[in-house]
Formats: sequence, structure tokens, C-alpha cells
Amino acid sequence: MVKRIGVLTSGGDAPGMNAAIRAIARKVIFDGNEIYGIRNGYKGLAEGEIKQLSINDVSDTLSKGGTMLYTARYPEFKEKAGQEKAIAQLERFGIDSLIVIGGDGSYHGAEALSKAGFPTVGIPGTIDNDIPGTDFTIGFDTACNTALDAVDKLRDTATSHMRTFIVEVMGRDAGDIALWTGLGSGAEQIIVPEAEFDMDKIVSEIDTGRDRGKKHTIIILAEGVMRGAEFEEKLNARGDYHARVTVLGHVQRGGSPSARDRVLASVFGYTAVELLNQGKSGVCVGIQGKDIVYNELTDVLAGGSNHQSYMSLYDINKEISY
Repeated sequence: MVKRIGVLTSGGDAPGMNAAIRAIARKVIFDGNEIYGIRNGYKGLAEGEIKQLSINDVSDTLSKGGTMLYTARYPEFKEKAGQEKAIAQLERFGIDSLIVIGGDGSYHGAEALSKAGFPTVGIPGTIDNDIPGTDFTIGFDTACNTALDAVDKLRDTATSHMRTFIVEVMGRDAGDIALWTGLGSGAEQIIVPEAEFDMDKIVSEIDTGRDRGKKHTIIILAEGVMRGAEFEEKLNARGDYHARVTVLGHVQRGGSPSARDRVLASVFGYTAVELLNQGKSGVCVGIQGKDIVYNELTDVLAGGSNHQSYMSLYDINKEISY
């Protein structure tokens, strides 16, 4: 009997989502089954924006950023009525199971569908890299490379004008983008939610660098700590450091995915279909070391506040950034 599998993307877009959709579609069709794309996330699911996909529909999408299925916020899905609308649409189209690509908010929706008896598997797609149970999420590597490229350019102008640049990066409540970008760019300071900072000590280190001839200072600030303008105000209260703020913002969410994100997304998509073929539900795909793994959605969501950023990078940067 032919299976019908649905796929949707939810929450913020992330480079590599299209690569995951492509892998899912091609694997499902290779198995002799049917794949249905759901537009605009859970909102589109509840409203029946569902269409069968062919191999041609996902051709030439591997290198494209964003999500071909689009995404939208739909807070109504937190309520039972919203979930019932979605299940009714899935039944209407004869869809047997669903793959959800997104972050923790998307996972909550997937968990709800699974608990309601509808087979569902999650794939971690978010630049924030804040999902427990996986070392990396789809889009994180590309976002770091985008931020890194911007910081490299800012360093040129920071040196030319002998300025202090505060670069605010995304990441929500996790400091992973800041950590990887900071160490990768040779930033003098990395400010993340996972570690307290002492402004007086930061000022002292800037002064020490100036005394020995440094022409600039780069500070990478995770948005989960505070806004760049607020940090600049606190810094300027302690002296004239010629500070300028650059907020990288949503540019970090766009662009062609890196090789790592393309491969990771493809493997995650393939694995998600395999898990459904094995009768699994209420689980999500991840990578730990070199191993592709899966975890219970309930366990991952319960550990949401326990995401461990790569704080070893923070310690390393403290010793080599002077």
C-alpha cells in the first residue's frame, strides 16, 4: 500500500531547509510512496495548503536558502482546536505521517500531533543551534560563515579608524553563533548568555591592547545578552572607545547553505523518512559526533533549557585573543 508522507517547515527559516525537503521528497518517491508539501507551516496545515510534490518540484533546490514551502507563525496550534484542524486536513488528504523541520516551537507542534496518534518526526532546522540532543542544527554553519564574512570586513574599517566594533549576532538565548564567529574571527571579546561578563574588565583589556599598539577591538555580542546599543552605552560610560554597533540581523538567516549544511540536511531528511518507515513517531533526528541519532521529542523538549553551548571555545578565546 502506498504511503503518503507530508513535510512542512515552521518557525524561522534556515539555510539547508530546502536541501532537507529535497532529500525527503526523493527518498519517499524512491521508496514508491507519495510526498506532500505543506506551505506556511502549521498555519498552512490547518488551512489545507497541501500539494503533492514530484521530483521536478524539488530539482535545483539544494543550493537555495530559505524554504520553498514558506513558513508562518501560528500560535493557534498550541490549542487543541488548532491541532484538530490540522489533523482533519491530514486525514482529508490521506496523509499517513508528517515530517516537521524547525526549532523547539516546531517540535512542540510535532509532539502534540504524535500524542494525538499521528506519526510525526522532527528535524532540527534553526540557525540558533539551541536544540538539545544534537551537536548541530540545519542552518547554523551557514549563519556562522555569514557572520564571519561580515566581521572580517568590519575589521578592515575598524583598523582604518581605530575603532571598537560591537557586532550583535543572532542566536536567541544561545551563544553558539557568537562563540564560533568570535573565535573564528579573532574577536577580542565574546559576550554570551552562558557566561557573566565584567564591563570593567573588558575596558581594562581594551586599554591594555591600546597601550601595546592595537588599532581596533572587535566585540561579538550574542543578542540573548542585550542589544548592541545598550552594550555600547555601558561601554561609553567608561570612556571614549570610538565604539560603533553593527547588528547583523536577519542576513544571517539567508543565503546559499554551506557544504556542511547541505550534507547534514540531506542526511537528516533521509533519516527522518527511514524512521517513519520503521514505524517510529514522536522522535527527532540529530547528530552526535559523527553518528546520526534520534531522540524522543518529549526528552528533547524537557531539556530545552539545558542546551550546552560550546563554552570550551569561550575559554580558548580568553587565552588567545589578547
